[in-house]
Formats: sequence, C-alpha cells, structure tokens
Amino acid sequence: MSQVADNLNVIRARIKQLSIDAGRTSDEVQLIAVSKTRNLTEVEQAIAAGQTAFGENTIQDALSKILLLDNPNLQWHFIGHLQSKKAKQVAEHFQWIHTVDSLKLAQKLSAAMVQHNPQKVLNCLLQVNISGEASKSGLSIDETEALLDELQQQKPPNLAWRGLMTIGVNNDEAETRNTFSALRMLRDQCRQKFNLKEFDQLSMGMSGDYDIAIEEGATMVRIGTELFGQRK
Repeated sequence: MSQVADNLNVIRARIKQLSIDAGRTSDEVQLIAVSKTRNLTEVEQAIAAGQTAFGENTIQDALSKILLLDNPNLQWHFIGHLQSKKAKQVAEHFQWIHTVDSLKLAQKLSAAMVQHNPQKVLNCLLQVNISGEASKSGLSIDETEALLDELQQQKPPNLAWRGLMTIGVNNDEAETRNTFSALRMLRDQCRQKFNLKEFDQLSMGMSGDYDIAIEEGATMVRIGTELFGQRK
C-alpha cells in the first residue's frame, strides 16, 4: 500500500468521526483530492485507493492527467481562477467548477457547454470572498445575491447552480469559523430567496481547517497537502 493510500484512509476516518461529532453522516461530506501540481503516479495511487473526485486549479496541469487517465468514473473539479477564454476546456473535461465569480464567466461556460458538451450539465459553485481579504478572489455577499438574481433571469443553459465556495482565513481559527458559518447562512438564504432546490453544496475547508468546515456544514472539503504530502 502506498503512502497516499495510507493517508487517504486516515483522512476518511477523520472525516467520518468529525461528521459524527457534528451530528452529521459521513456521506454528507465529499473529499475532493487536490491534485494540482501532483504527478500522474500520485493521482493513480489515490485512484487505486478508491478516490474518484479530484480538484485542479490550472487547465494545463489538469489536462496532463485527465487526458492520460481517460477514466469515466473520475470526477474533475476546477477549483482555481479561470480565465473566460479557457471555458472550452472546462466544458470538455470537468464536471464541476467551484470558482464562478462573474456573469461573463457564466455566459462563457454556458456557451462552451452548448457547443462542446451539449448533452451534459456543468455543476457550478459561486466563489465568495466572505472575509473580504484583498488577496482573495470572489464575490461579496451582496454581489453573490445580485449575480444569482441575474442568472435566474437569464438562465444560461447547461449550467446547474449548486452552491457556494470559499477559503478560510490563514492562521485564524475564529475568523475561519465565522467565514464558514457565514457562507452556510448565505447559501441557505440564496436557496430560499431564489427557490433553488439543488443549491445545497458548500465547498469549504482545506488540509489545515477542514475540521472547522465540517462542523460548520461543509459538503465538500478540498484536501491536498494532508493527502499527498508537502510539495517538493
């Protein structure tokens, strides 16, 4: 058994216990293995251990794995900032994008799906910068509601609006908890306000703070370092 497989088993057990402690079931929380900058062998080791959902943040790095693996059982999540000119590659190769932050990007993704993958729907999360940090991308709370309102009016085809994503505050447990709690409340408000039945996802929590994220309602946690080890 590889070190990646050992790490994966530990993480799964921890997610299960954290979920139980939070009064949730472990199947409410999906592990997204953040494979950005990782090599093909590392990803194959995770797949051999049963991992199927992977997160990538650049198109070039992602395609170096997706095209070689060519495995229909895998689920690819785009979790980085996306230039709208690269919407075609997301439409062709990904099932999820966590980082929609503008109407322009939504329209580009929709057009790419219609042209290149018309029989499929791309699952989309809006990226929210709850903490308001200048170093982070994403919408404010007001901008999130305004964008959803516009999207409900335009209804760009082949996109499914599934929830929200955010990043915690580095080295600040209290602020990270506040950020995750606020994202959950915003999701619930948006789901009710816009009558979005499938708007149920919260992508939040990484290797250093996914325990807090699960306690605050995360449905997806994005874990790279704890699974694959420190990048060389």
